[in-house]
Amino acid sequence: MTFGSRLHDRTAARGPLCAGIDPHPALLEAWGLPDTPEGLERFALTAAEVLGEVVALVKPQSAFFERHGAAGVAVLERVVTTCRQAGALVLLDVKRGDIGSTSQAYADAYLDPRSPLAADAVTVSPYLGFGSLEPFLTTAETHDAGVFVLALTSNPEGAQVQRARTAEGRTVAGTVLAEVAARNIGATPSGSVGVVVGATVDPAGERLDVNGPILAPGVGAQGATMADVRRVFGDAARHVLPSSSREILGAGPERGALRDAARRAADEATELRR
Repeated sequence: MTFGSRLHDRTAARGPLCAGIDPHPALLEAWGLPDTPEGLERFALTAAEVLGEVVALVKPQSAFFERHGAAGVAVLERVVTTCRQAGALVLLDVKRGDIGSTSQAYADAYLDPRSPLAADAVTVSPYLGFGSLEPFLTTAETHDAGVFVLALTSNPEGAQVQRARTAEGRTVAGTVLAEVAARNIGATPSGSVGVVVGATVDPAGERLDVNGPILAPGVGAQGATMADVRRVFGDAARHVLPSSSREILGAGPERGALRDAARRAADEATELRR
């Protein structure tokens, strides 16, 4: 099955919530854990075991694992495996973007099943030109994986690039959205190339429906609500995967409380598709 088909089935069964695993030092401290590879392992694997059984999509943020060096990357490998064994799909949040053979190497690292870091999907940056993503897109298609392309991010600095106009008069973000939509033409029940559009942004007339998933970070601790998601995305809300991490993870370290927080958020996200 394609990633788009697998994601469609999982969200139908578990709801469209994407739960992040962001082992931020402050969260480790809140859980009473040291900011060490050992603390990281206890935090991340607990989250993976609980969230992997509840939500459709889990999104580990690679940077918080990489900061612990080789030991942290080893934990990330286990997190990916644990989530998938529990029934969740894994979107590895790495936001990579490069050219040529380097881009292909990143694609092989995150999307080729032979790699110990292989996930179901990966986030990428198109700001070396959309064509620079071809190794990711081709590799994802080969292995029935997914790619989420940054389009309209919630950080205020993003507007400097994303709202800029091309020579054709279209915004850069609009160009990215159109390129993704072209990749997903004819895909059913959903394309495997998604976009990242912050739940706190003003879409300003952009066409957000790309016939593929829309990852919407910013729900919860960053201030956006499910009502904001419905307002921002309108008719495209049926494709949205609201993403929340700190608000859910803050319910730990007790597993029952963490599970309850994830289920509540998943139930709220499901209402977007009714």
